[in-house]
Amino acid sequence: MRTKTAKGKNIILTLVMLVLGFMLAFSYNLANKKQPVSTKISDPQFARENELRNELIQQQKENRALQEELFSKQNKVRAMEKDLSKEEKSFFHLAEDAEKYRMYLGKVKVKGKGVIVTLQDGEYDPNNENIHNYLVHDYQVFKVINELYIAGASAVAINGQRIKHDSYIICNGPVITVDGIQFPAPFKISAIGDPNVLTAALTITGGIKDQLVNDNILFSMERNDNIMMDPILGES
Repeated sequence: MRTKTAKGKNIILTLVMLVLGFMLAFSYNLANKKQPVSTKISDPQFARENELRNELIQQQKENRALQEELFSKQNKVRAMEKDLSKEEKSFFHLAEDAEKYRMYLGKVKVKGKGVIVTLQDGEYDPNNENIHNYLVHDYQVFKVINELYIAGASAVAINGQRIKHDSYIICNGPVITVDGIQFPAPFKISAIGDPNVLTAALTITGGIKDQLVNDNILFSMERNDNIMMDPILGES
């Protein structure tokens, strides 16, 4: 009985050892057949990635070069804009000066604030037989005109006749001739400019007004916010 039991145990042990050996052999063969995962990239893939990387680097270089060129051109444009702005201001001032010269020369119609001075012959004095002692004379008109220009008048006219740089005024008895055109008294001298300055210049103590009054000339002056003067015609 014991012999049979021992034989059974030996058979079981042999089977276990065979199974264990078979498992070890199978595991060994499986381990030898299994290839480890390689982290190395294949040559074609590596070459493509390297090519793309080089293209990206080159593109970045070109972009930087284009940006630098853009910044350079923008700086040039800004410099040109500054120069054009200076030239525009210069041209604007030249245009302003040209317009002023046209105004002084009587080439354009002008309008603005100013004063109107009226000179009239003095009242007849039977005790003064010399009529010239109370008539308005050309030099008295010139005094008023010169004072107005000195005070900053931009345009002056006598009875609507514009005064220019070479105007002449001649006295002929009770009338005066301005550039060949005769005007009887009263003589209205219009001037465009700052009314306050023009008024102060003519009415200063001992000034033009006082001198004319002492010469028996009737002097009056008014401010006007809408004085208009036509251009001088018949000249180039």
